[in-house]
Amino acid sequence: MTRVAAIDCGTNSLRLLVADVPAAGPHVEVVRRMEVVRLGEGVDATGRLAPQAIERTRRVLAEYAATARDLGVERTRMVATSASRDAANRADFEQMVQTTLGQLPDVVPGLEEAGLSFVGATGSLASAAAAHGGAVPAAPYLVVDIGGGSTEFVLGDDAGVRAARSVDIGCVRLTERHLHSDPPTADEIQRAESDIREALVSVVAEVPVGEAATLVGLAGSVTTVAALALRLPAYDATAIHGARIPVGAVRSVAAGLLTATRARRAALSVMHPGRVDVIGAGALVLRVVMDALDLDEVVVSEHDILDGIALSLVR
Repeated sequence: MTRVAAIDCGTNSLRLLVADVPAAGPHVEVVRRMEVVRLGEGVDATGRLAPQAIERTRRVLAEYAATARDLGVERTRMVATSASRDAANRADFEQMVQTTLGQLPDVVPGLEEAGLSFVGATGSLASAAAAHGGAVPAAPYLVVDIGGGSTEFVLGDDAGVRAARSVDIGCVRLTERHLHSDPPTADEIQRAESDIREALVSVVAEVPVGEAATLVGLAGSVTTVAALALRLPAYDATAIHGARIPVGAVRSVAAGLLTATRARRAALSVMHPGRVDVIGAGALVLRVVMDALDLDEVVVSEHDILDGIALSLVR
C-alpha cells in the first residue's frame, strides 16, 4: 500500500485526494478536499492567467502541500488542465507551483486528461451500484467530464479507452462567453447551446458515441445537478455516487437553474458557493449532450480524474 497525493488543478477548482493505493484492488481515501480558486478567470478572453487567480491558487496549494507532508505522503502528482494549457503566461503558473509544491505540475493534453478521468470514474461503478441496490452499469461507457474550461468525452470499457475528445465547452468558459445576465436571457442561453452543439460535431466525428451502453457523468456540475434532481436536503456524496438520473430530470433541473437569479441559486442547500455563477452553464452542457446524443439517463460518479491521478502514481 502506497500513500499518494493527487492534485487536480482545473479552470474553476483546485482539488486534493490523499489515498492509500495498493498494487491492485480499490484504493482507500484518506482526505479529499476541494476549493474554488477560479484559475481560469478571464483566460478565454485574454489568453493569460490573471495574477490574482495565480495567487488564489498558490494559497490553497500551500495548504495542500502541508497536508500531504503531515500525512506522510510518499508520492505526489499535480495535474493541471484546460486553463493552464491555454495560457500565454503558463511559465508564471509553473514557477509558482515549483516554489510552492517542490515540483512542476503535469500540464496534460486533453486526451491524457480524458484517460485519467475515465479510469477514475469507472473504477467504482460496480460497488456504487451495489450500494444503491441496482444493476451494475453496462459497458461500453461514455464518460463525460464537464470541467470549467473544457469537457472531455471518453468511450471505453474494462479493457481501457477506445476513443476520446476534449472540447472547449466548460462551465466557466461558456458563462464568460455567453451567460452575462441575471438570470441569463433566452438569447444568451441559445448562443451557449449553439456553442455546445457545434463542439459536439467534432466529438461525434472522433468518438463512436452510438456504441455506448451507459453515460457516466462526473465533476461538480453533474453532481450538483444530481443532488437537485434527487431533492437532497444537503449535499451527500454517498447518495449521489452511482445514482441514475433520467434525462427528464436533467432537463427540469437545467431549466430551473438557467431561469433562477444568482441569489436564488446561492440559496439552494446543495450548492457550493464557488459553483453559483457557473452551474447554469454546466447543467446546460449536460442537458444538451443528453438530448443531442439521445441518451435516456446519466449514471453519476463522485470519482473522477483525482482518483485516476492517484492510481497513476502506483499502477
